[in-house]
Amino acid sequence: MTMTDHGLNVPHPRHLFIGGQWVAPSTEDTFAVLNCATEDIVAQVAKATEADVLAAVEAARQAFDHGPWPRLTPAERAAYLEKIAERLEALNDDFARIWSIESGILYTIAQPRVGRYLSGAFRQYSAMAHSYPFIKPVTSPSGHQGYTVQEPVGVAVAIVPWNGAAGLIAYKVAPALLAGCTVIIKNSPEAPCSGHLFAQICAEVGLPPGVVNMVTADRDVSETLVSNPLVDKITFTGSTAAGRRIGAVAAERVARVTLELGGKSPAVVLDDYSVETAAQALGAPYFSYLTGQVCASLTRIIVPRHRHDAMVEALTAAARDVVMGDPFTAETSMGPLASSRQRDSVERMVARSVAEGARLACGGGRPRHLKRGFFFEPTVLAHVDNRSFAAQNEFFGPVLSVIAADSEQQAIDMANDTIYGLNAAVFTHDPQRAMNVARQLRAGSVGHNASRYDFSLGFGGFKQSGIGREGGIGGLEAFLESKAIVLDQPAP
Repeated sequence: MTMTDHGLNVPHPRHLFIGGQWVAPSTEDTFAVLNCATEDIVAQVAKATEADVLAAVEAARQAFDHGPWPRLTPAERAAYLEKIAERLEALNDDFARIWSIESGILYTIAQPRVGRYLSGAFRQYSAMAHSYPFIKPVTSPSGHQGYTVQEPVGVAVAIVPWNGAAGLIAYKVAPALLAGCTVIIKNSPEAPCSGHLFAQICAEVGLPPGVVNMVTADRDVSETLVSNPLVDKITFTGSTAAGRRIGAVAAERVARVTLELGGKSPAVVLDDYSVETAAQALGAPYFSYLTGQVCASLTRIIVPRHRHDAMVEALTAAARDVVMGDPFTAETSMGPLASSRQRDSVERMVARSVAEGARLACGGGRPRHLKRGFFFEPTVLAHVDNRSFAAQNEFFGPVLSVIAADSEQQAIDMANDTIYGLNAAVFTHDPQRAMNVARQLRAGSVGHNASRYDFSLGFGGFKQSGIGREGGIGGLEAFLESKAIVLDQPAP
């Protein structure tokens, strides 16, 4: 175990994991990793250059083309997934601490969620080795023996964001490995430590060399991964702007992509549901969970016009009860944002929203009592026009917008009137009414009386919220190519 001075388990921070070995990078440059609650540097990790990422691609390509991994049976690959899951469970607390320090999530939230997402993903895909039809016999209309065969897409690059690195590594790498792909994990410079810890696990369980590789790089270097002809598949989680660029570069050579992008998700509160009860689900849990730095957050609260002020009042009360501070302290109910850049962005976006006509009901700035750390007050914007900047742009911070609708149909139309379609929710006591509204919402996930997206079922968006799904069967099929084989005679 390699511990930093701040108690983080970051194996080989000055090295990259390539070809099954911890190797020195081609430069001594590093990325400084900050504790977002104190602004202290907690680690220095190796910065990959273009030469380094090319070496990672070569290692992954060699492992796919000539190594044993794609040629193992799904059950044989699943045995490795089970070993990884066991190590993830043993290191659950290390991953939780990293997540809190790098991104600001409360430790009391991180600790149970890390376990559910990390080992849960690997165990889910391990089980699919025995249930998914990788080879399916069929009889062709000509009477010949046919087979539909699912084969690995090849070398996959997993570009991981800073807000939930460990969980997203799991939901990208687990299905890729079961499919038989080899993988290059590209960490975010702001949150690379989970990638180092995961790479160490891959070394410990004895994955063949080059099956999993890990680097941390800036965006310009990362683009060489996307454009590299030896890379078959890119799976990316991040902003819609970055996703557009990745999609455009990949399209030039028809590379496969999964893009899980931004959101501006609506919560449609119908007229039969208590405003106060809805606010309990939409206020404190939103502010507490990663300080709103979640693409699927329900940030547009659409309510009947006559209930607008009551919703604003209820959300404002929830915001005022929030205790900001150290994510590891029991009384804290909201941590900091992940970086000064993210805090500055949220601050600018709130100021622009107010300048364009939204009313600042509460928050809107940096807390005066916290002199260090990237903290921003929980914020509620009232009288937000659905076509305004505040309603159409993703803040990625603790900011909620309340929007008034004159009818149920207008609320649905407003919910859909955005370039995004990642997540949504309907608040009503009538399950049939919830189903009727949910079927009209253009979103990849719709929850009833809460945000209820579930990676085990599959997660992803409509419209500019992305392409493809992560988690579930769709997450596995994203790393597979379908092949039809027709034999003159049945295979023995």
